[in-house]
Amino acid sequence: MKATITRCEQIDIDSLPNNKVSYLRISTVANGVGDFISIPTIVVKGKYPGKVIGITAAIHGNELNGVRVIHKTIRQIKTEHLHGTIIGVPVLNIPGFLMNQREFNDGRDLNRLLPGKKRGKPAEQYAYAINEIILKKFDYLIDLHTASFGRINTFYVRANIKDELPNTMSKLIAPQIIVHNSTNDGTLRNAASSLGIPAITVEIGDPHIFQSRLIESTTDGILRILEYLEFVKFIEVSKPLEPVVCSRSYWMHTRKGGLLEVLPKLADQVHKGEIIAIQTDLFGQITQKYKSSGSGIVVGKSINPVAQAGDRILHLGIIGHPE
Repeated sequence: MKATITRCEQIDIDSLPNNKVSYLRISTVANGVGDFISIPTIVVKGKYPGKVIGITAAIHGNELNGVRVIHKTIRQIKTEHLHGTIIGVPVLNIPGFLMNQREFNDGRDLNRLLPGKKRGKPAEQYAYAINEIILKKFDYLIDLHTASFGRINTFYVRANIKDELPNTMSKLIAPQIIVHNSTNDGTLRNAASSLGIPAITVEIGDPHIFQSRLIESTTDGILRILEYLEFVKFIEVSKPLEPVVCSRSYWMHTRKGGLLEVLPKLADQVHKGEIIAIQTDLFGQITQKYKSSGSGIVVGKSINPVAQAGDRILHLGIIGHPE
C-alpha cells in the first residue's frame, strides 16, 4: 500500500503518531511561479520517547549516495524497538537536485550559506528555511555528502574531533579517514554546532552515482551510531575499523591551464616533494609537473582532465591528531 504523504510547513514531532513512519512534504520558499518548494522528509517516530537524530543528504544536488543511505537505514529500523525519532531528509537541495547540479538554482552553494537570511537572496532564504524548519528539530546531525563534479573522494568523515561525541560518532562510521575540521564556514554542520547539536559530515565517494559498497558501509556506521546513542539496541553490523586520523587537510591547485593527470590513488600516502600531477598542453607537451607541498594521505583528487589555472589537484590530509 502506498504511503500517505502529508504537506505541512513544520515538523511537529509531538503531533505525529508514535510507533510509525510519517512521510511529509515540508513547504519552504516560493519559486518563480509562486509555488512553494517542498522538501520530502521521513519521520520515524519510535514507540518509546527519546531524542531526535537528523540524517540529511544532497544539500549539494548531485551528491546522491546519501539519498540511498537514508532509505536503507530507515528500512532497517523497527519502530516498535525505537527510542526517540529519526528524521531523514534524502534531498535538501530540491532545485539543485532537479537541475543535476551541486548549487541552488541561483548558482550559490547552500552549504556555505547556513544559517541563511530571512530576507536575503534566493539561496540565503532557502538556507534560512532549512535552518529554522529542519535543523532546529535535531539533537544530533549526520550530514551526508560526496565529492563534487570532476573529483572523487575516499570514504571519510569531517568533524571537530576535539569534541568527544563527534569524535566518537566519526569512529563509529568506520571511514577510511577522519579529518579534524572546526572552521566557521557556513556549512550545515557548523550551523548545527553553533546550536549545540553534535554533528559530523560523512563524505561517501563520488557524485551523481550510487555506489553500493559505500552505501552499505555508511548505513552500517549510522546503525552503530544509533545503537551508541541508545535509539536502538543490538543492531548486528560489522565492527568498526580503525581510520587514519588527520589533524587538518587542504587542496593543492594548478598554476597553469591544460590537460591534468593526477598520479596518486585515493588513500595513497605521498611525501613532500613527490610528483603528484603532470600537466600538458594541447600539443601533448609537458608544461608543468606538480610536487606535493607536504606529506600526508590522499583524501580526494581531481579526475577532470581539463584544468585551468587555480583548479584543484589533490586533497591532502595531514596525518596526526589535532593539538
